[in-house]
Amino acid sequence: MSSRPSIDLTGDVVMVTGATGDIGAEYVCALVSAGADVIATDVAQTAEAGQELADRATELGPGKAVFTTVDVTSDDDLAAAAVLAVERFGGLDALINNAAIYRSLGPKRSLRELSNDDWDTTLRVNVRGSWQAIKAVTPLFIERGGGRVVNISSTVARAGVPGFAHYVASKAAVDGLTRAAARELGAHNIRVNGVAPGLVSDSATEAINPDGYAARSAQTRALAREMTPSDLVGAVLWLASQTSGFVTGQTILVDGGQVFA
Repeated sequence: MSSRPSIDLTGDVVMVTGATGDIGAEYVCALVSAGADVIATDVAQTAEAGQELADRATELGPGKAVFTTVDVTSDDDLAAAAVLAVERFGGLDALINNAAIYRSLGPKRSLRELSNDDWDTTLRVNVRGSWQAIKAVTPLFIERGGGRVVNISSTVARAGVPGFAHYVASKAAVDGLTRAAARELGAHNIRVNGVAPGLVSDSATEAINPDGYAARSAQTRALAREMTPSDLVGAVLWLASQTSGFVTGQTILVDGGQVFA
């Protein structure tokens, strides 16, 4: 694992959705290394990988991680994860809304080639799932006197990458949800922000893009190198911590200077 930013999350409890992918696993390990106790969640098909991740992160310490299966479009699953956070760690302080349809999007297709099911499935998970997760944890945040949400968006919402209309639209909606939730939940001392990654060189990107795509994309950045999951850790941990205490309703682009908001 790469070195971690020096952000102290000792005593905080954080839930991470979509935890078993390359990027989600990076968040989990970084949070535990920063002292947080983590509820790592993902769909049932990832249960074995999720348990291995929780064990590996806990070995890193000083925080602890537990894994539980969650479909973010299921209110019952999310409620059970919230109960687990209270039973294991006494409550919840932050949510990293990372679960999303991406790897399974497959090769890029024009908006005319997308089916209604393609569109509905992507927005159901990426947008509705993010909203449902926020809704599920808000009572726990209120009990703690406040909380932090970090929604994972994407720079494609600004760049409008062709062939991904459903994904682009979903991430633009996540940006809107971030602003709306920040405005509404501020009265409860709940801060809601977003992180918009650029193209990350990981197994998901390799699965849906042609060979050399990430390397070519990297050459259009101000920092002309490929982006790794660890490049996201600093922004995510900062927004998930008390250090960013007066920041809300913002989405930070983390892409090495490829898209400027």
